[in-house]
Amino acid sequence: MNNVAAVPAGDRLRAGWAVLTRRSGPPPRPSGRDLILDALLAAAAVAVGVNDALSVGTGTTYVLVDGVLRVRPEGASTWFGALGPMLVATVPLALRRRFPLTVLWAVVAASLMAPDSLARSIFYMFVIATYSAVVHSPYPVPALASVPAVLLVISLPARNPELPDVPTEYVPFLIVVPLAAVAYGMRIWRLRAGERQARMAELELRRAEELRRAAEQERARIARELHDVVTHNVSMMVIQAGAARRVLDAAPDQAREALLVVEAGGRAAMTELRHAMGLLTMNADDDAGDGSGRLVPQPGLDQVEALVRGVRESGVDVDLTVTGAPREVPPGAGLAAYRVVQEALTNTVKHAAGADVSVTVTHAAADLRVEIADTGGTPTSSAASGDGHGLLGLRERLAVYGGTLRNGPTPDGGYRVLARIPLPTPETETT
Repeated sequence: MNNVAAVPAGDRLRAGWAVLTRRSGPPPRPSGRDLILDALLAAAAVAVGVNDALSVGTGTTYVLVDGVLRVRPEGASTWFGALGPMLVATVPLALRRRFPLTVLWAVVAASLMAPDSLARSIFYMFVIATYSAVVHSPYPVPALASVPAVLLVISLPARNPELPDVPTEYVPFLIVVPLAAVAYGMRIWRLRAGERQARMAELELRRAEELRRAAEQERARIARELHDVVTHNVSMMVIQAGAARRVLDAAPDQAREALLVVEAGGRAAMTELRHAMGLLTMNADDDAGDGSGRLVPQPGLDQVEALVRGVRESGVDVDLTVTGAPREVPPGAGLAAYRVVQEALTNTVKHAAGADVSVTVTHAAADLRVEIADTGGTPTSSAASGDGHGLLGLRERLAVYGGTLRNGPTPDGGYRVLARIPLPTPETETT
């Protein structure tokens, strides 16, 4: 049909070549022991092959066929013609694991050069080389495609009389022994497959336990940080309430302002408690952390600029952009946003050295959005020390406030982290 675009011949050839050269695994890397065994095998094959070539010798013989005297080559025309093909077929066997396909085609070339009287010796080299190519070659398509070519060369009519005959009494052994070997191999494969599945299941259980433990540790850390925030609010309430009591009669206006501060602090503390009630752990370590007894709150949005400045001073190109009208956010939500920026910048320093980073804080009507994006770079030596629990902790932290976290690579090779924290509208706050 005219509407079907013709594929250029060059593209088809390239696609076919890609299929032929597609590797199923890494190149073979035989051990020193394997190379020694292959060298011994090649030495034995050279000895047997040279002996056969010398025994065949050179020259011709005459045979009577249907009353006609015909010349039948008994060997090669020269000694090099007898020994050369055998050396080509046997010496490369020392590299049968490292270059299996090359060795196989070397034996094919030797078979085509060898006299018919050496077909029996070449046949045994074919068996070794074909087995090595199918088992060890990382290119499965060329290896399997070589088998029909090998069979074609072996079964040339001129060579059939020279192929080894199998006595009848050996046929059962040639059937039963390979069958038993294959069955035993299948049994070993199934046992190893079962062991691998058991190990995988154990690893999955271990990973699930590690994730659960990490979640518990993160909840405990959130509880300690929220304790700092709530303690700060309650302390301020106590101070303002005492001040209001002292000036209640002398300065009612000041007392009223102090009581408004008490009310605001109480609302903030109740908000933090309401958000964290479902995630606080019962067995958190009271001695963990270094700020559980201080009245100073944890960092918030107002500290993001200082955080960015500190990272910039360390040599990382970081830009900070704040959009929208800034508004008050609950201390815990501000702390969560600060931790998102902190964790994302830390990951950038570890996993993307040399990258340019942009931090964007967006104050919207219904939520607070924090986005950190980098242009991609090279991992540092400390990149391997990460355990992957940082993002899990951020999700746990944001979930306390109904927030979400999205992260992943960008089309230009960088990485992006986007956190969204819903905030109460001004109407909700006044009610």
